[in-house]
Amino acid sequence: MNNPLTILKQTYGYGQFRGQQAGIIDHVVQGGSAFVLMPTGSGKSLCYQIPSLCREGVGVIISPLIALMQDQITALEQLGISAGAINSGMPYGEVLRVRQKLENNQLDLLYVAPERLVMEEFLELLDQVNIALFAIDEAHCVSQWGHDFRPDYTALSLLARRFKGIPRIALTATADKATRKDIVDRLKLGDGKTFVGGFDRPNIHYSILERNNPKKQVFDFIKNNHSEDSGIIYCISRKKVEDMAEWLQGKDINALPYHAGLTPQVRSRNQDRFLREDNIIIVATIAFGMGIDKPDVRYVAHMNIPKSIEAYYQETGRAGRDGLPSNAYMIYGMDDAAMQRNWIENSEAPDIQKRIENQKLNALLGLCEAAICRRQILLEYFDDTGEPCGNCDTCDTKPETFDGTIAAQMALSAVFRTGQRFGMVYVVDVLMGKVDDRIQRFGHDKQSTFGIGDKLSKNEWQNIFRQLVSQNLLMVDVNEHNGIKITEKGFLFLKKKESVNFRKLTEKQKAKKEKSGKKSKVVLDNDLDQSLYENLRTARQQMAKKRRVPAYVIFNDKTLIELAQARPQSFEEMLGISGIGEAKLKKFGQTLLDVILTG
Repeated sequence: MNNPLTILKQTYGYGQFRGQQAGIIDHVVQGGSAFVLMPTGSGKSLCYQIPSLCREGVGVIISPLIALMQDQITALEQLGISAGAINSGMPYGEVLRVRQKLENNQLDLLYVAPERLVMEEFLELLDQVNIALFAIDEAHCVSQWGHDFRPDYTALSLLARRFKGIPRIALTATADKATRKDIVDRLKLGDGKTFVGGFDRPNIHYSILERNNPKKQVFDFIKNNHSEDSGIIYCISRKKVEDMAEWLQGKDINALPYHAGLTPQVRSRNQDRFLREDNIIIVATIAFGMGIDKPDVRYVAHMNIPKSIEAYYQETGRAGRDGLPSNAYMIYGMDDAAMQRNWIENSEAPDIQKRIENQKLNALLGLCEAAICRRQILLEYFDDTGEPCGNCDTCDTKPETFDGTIAAQMALSAVFRTGQRFGMVYVVDVLMGKVDDRIQRFGHDKQSTFGIGDKLSKNEWQNIFRQLVSQNLLMVDVNEHNGIKITEKGFLFLKKKESVNFRKLTEKQKAKKEKSGKKSKVVLDNDLDQSLYENLRTARQQMAKKRRVPAYVIFNDKTLIELAQARPQSFEEMLGISGIGEAKLKKFGQTLLDVILTG
């Protein structure tokens, strides 16, 4: 078996592992199974790619992303790694060629979709080859608690029975506590090890604003911060996608639509342009994005709220995968929530699933309306912690707030005195003194909290309750029909008589300029370094065009920045640059060296 650190240096061009990578890789190389939760851009793929190269046999990677498998394979081939895919989108002759390489032990990595993997014919093929490991990517898809549940994933539990002794590693960037437990249970990973990395993406600036003039808001955000950058704009419907893309094109902005209603040829062409060219905007529904490896997406903008904090976290995580400054910008309105709830209620999902989705939507609304640091709320949602970040809109400019201490005490007291088993609407009715048969039947009209909140409107109380949930003072128990319960933090709040502020509920955002986003253009310390960096980018684009691959597959921006600053004078010195391994040095080193020595 090869040494993981040697592979990291020689193949990938990095001098050391990040975070928990070393521990995960060592565990899997030794034959252990694992569940891995790491944020987008933190190097999850190395956690299965390097063990596949260390162990004998082929690593089988299960991914729902058929459209992007070839891009991942292309990137691996540039590193000198033998990779292939078998999926329904490939010509039969190509499938036979990959099968032959698989049977001849000539593949390091094989990508397949879950529905392909569980076919008996394919399983019989795998029975005949030496398998290094199974990696289940986007593992949240296996869980009914996850934000992107896919029934095809549930059959993957067969791997534990059929391929005993072969390590399995399940990976995702977004999973709360309930989703993590469900993934481990469904994939039979109980005898494996769980690795949970920190969720913070400090390079991303978060901004969430109320919708006022949506097209102009997004246009101004792009012009002020990202006039020369690639980005993704998410819309709630296909019609809105096409309308926004066409409107931006009329403003001389290079915007392309992407949604499931377009022909496969148009979707493929637009996605290919986004991956391979600079300064391209994709306007899309959520059909676009999962597994996008383009590291220099400088912003993700939402024109409507997604369906959960997990979805928001994953979608915004497509910005700044290279670690450079990037923006997550969202505008929202309460009509978004109404539309999302309508979809939930009209779906064919079982009641428990609907309650889960409603709970997740409430948590997201709490994030939108919060008066405290956005990043703290995101981290706490995933059981992580952090100080006020100084890199989100609520840290940049404090929102208009009010002292909500007494209102919070009223709300928590009402939840407690009604037994911590009723939903938000019911508790608000009790606070406002509403008399109906249900409240009288349970005797809650006789409680001391009945009617004590009649000075606030129903909308104001709902705004307060969402912020109490977002601040983890209250939680919604979906197993008790969305009954609201007081958290441990909530009881401490009451016991210690702490104070709390809430964001004021406003009908519409006032017509004033809001600070939204931060400029993220790469600017080096001096003009000579900046000029060399731009020349290196031009050379990279030419090399990529010649090979018909995306520019980031050659090198990412971080590598070019380091080259411009360090100015290596030989191949040996270039191997000390992050992201330059032996295979890429052999292919591209002379071109880069010529640019450095001449400019």
